[in-house]
Amino acid sequence: MRRGPVLLVALGGALLVLCVLAAGIGQVNIPPDQVIGSILHRAGLDAGPRPAAAQGDNALWIVRFPRVALAVVTGAALGCSGAVMQGVFGNPLAEPAVIGVSWGAAVGAATVIVFGLTVLGNWTIVAAAFGCGLVTTLLVYAVSRSAGRTEVVTLLLTGIAVNAVASALLGLLMFAAGNDALRAITSWNLGSLAGANWDAVATVAPLAAVGGAVALGCARRLDLLSLGERTARHLGVDVERLRFTAIVLIALLTSSAVAFAGVISFVGLVVPHLVRMVAGPGHRILIPASALGGAVVLVAADMVARTAIAYQELPLGVLTALLGGPFFFWLLRRARHGSGGWA
Repeated sequence: MRRGPVLLVALGGALLVLCVLAAGIGQVNIPPDQVIGSILHRAGLDAGPRPAAAQGDNALWIVRFPRVALAVVTGAALGCSGAVMQGVFGNPLAEPAVIGVSWGAAVGAATVIVFGLTVLGNWTIVAAAFGCGLVTTLLVYAVSRSAGRTEVVTLLLTGIAVNAVASALLGLLMFAAGNDALRAITSWNLGSLAGANWDAVATVAPLAAVGGAVALGCARRLDLLSLGERTARHLGVDVERLRFTAIVLIALLTSSAVAFAGVISFVGLVVPHLVRMVAGPGHRILIPASALGGAVVLVAADMVARTAIAYQELPLGVLTALLGGPFFFWLLRRARHGSGGWA
């Protein structure tokens, strides 16, 4: 049996189980059968037990289900964007933050917080983060483009330079911020799903779905691009158009994710690499498996972040980096001494 379909089924099953467990775990624990029963009753089916805890249904539908759902769509967006970026750049160490999406979004959010802007009400920070992340990525692409072509090395180096400028701007904003604004910026940069609600899910989910569908539509061309630019051109791939589409796609997916969750690192780097080691480099499996894997990782990480310490919540972005860094180092060593690395 082929590994790809088996991996997709396994990841899908793991995600469902994790979602039920994550929804039930908290200051008031709700057993899995009661979580499922609450869903069935909400769907109009008189089956399964309802939560026995006082306000159990409200806790699930107002607090926990939106948080789990946002973790799913955010993780899927980050995993998918990482797979596309590694494919289009031909580099297993590439991740969305390299081209400035995350830090550009951070500057946009920090600007709103420091200057107290409320143009769009509660959505002002989200809109600023999304817009600045997208603009920063397009700026990187425009600067790195020359004579109608975009060199991958130039693009990555430009992204590093833009990230340095964005980091400096963020530092200046934090220096100018008051205590409350400084805490808000720090919390946003560390990553968290504490502010999750159904409106946030309704915003990110369509963007993640559209981005994932477009990415899957590019799978065959990404496979051809992995053979080399010259070979891909001979086989009819418009490399520049594909690269531009991929960059916009990465910006869309990553900006929509970090706009609500803040900066969350390593998901877009580790997950596609691990999936590639298991199922191979074919993007028709790699892209959906990376999306499912990203969702699994983020749901699990968020569950740990909010339950590891009683009445405290660990920063989600810090937790993913602490776990992802050593794990990715282990993957690199395993690949180097085993199958020869990224293929």
